[in-house]
Amino acid sequence: MRMRKKKNLVPRMERCEAVHVKDGFLLRGHWRERMPQAREIWVELGCGKGRFTAETARQNPDVLLVAVERVADAQVVAMERAVALGLTNVLFVVGDAAALPQMFAPDEVDRIFINFCDPWPPKRQAKRRLTHRNFLKLYRQVLKEGGEIHFKTDNAPLFAFSLEEFPQVGYTLREVTDDLHADGPQGVMTDYEAKFHAEGIPIHRLVATKIPWSEPEPEAAPAAEPDRP
Repeated sequence: MRMRKKKNLVPRMERCEAVHVKDGFLLRGHWRERMPQAREIWVELGCGKGRFTAETARQNPDVLLVAVERVADAQVVAMERAVALGLTNVLFVVGDAAALPQMFAPDEVDRIFINFCDPWPPKRQAKRRLTHRNFLKLYRQVLKEGGEIHFKTDNAPLFAFSLEEFPQVGYTLREVTDDLHADGPQGVMTDYEAKFHAEGIPIHRLVATKIPWSEPEPEAAPAAEPDRP
């Protein structure tokens, strides 16, 4: 569902200037300068209205959390949440997952969160899924060795697809579950997640760890047979 345009979007964003990064490309390789004491740098792709963002930052004050969101109308709500809580270890930038290598330098990121991304169900749209191998290769460019991707979804087919994609491009999997909250709520929930859990919809989750990997050389095309006389 398309989000309604927020009234007074620009002045609302200006009031959140302390947590707003207007141009993430300028901070490539320099994010830690915004919080030199940060133990790690975490990136959330698609923060939405920021319930997960704000609470994760609040619970981890020694980590710098950078929330990347394509929709400014959603991001402003998330920023207002963070400002209301007085958080100083979270930053927001309007951007796209495909641009991560232009916003972050190699090995600059310790963890990436992908929560309830669009499943793009038609097979012809598979390359648009944020867990497609093409995106997973992009994440490898900014994640340090041993860095992690934490992925959650309510969509079983997307989760099954993702389980096959991660190992193909140099990630090992752990904490794989098809019902994260079977024994009660676990971890910080997003707004969507809380809604799904209340409706009894199971949540799928995994943690993928980056390991050494080299992309295989493309197979050579078979040599053409010589023309016969």
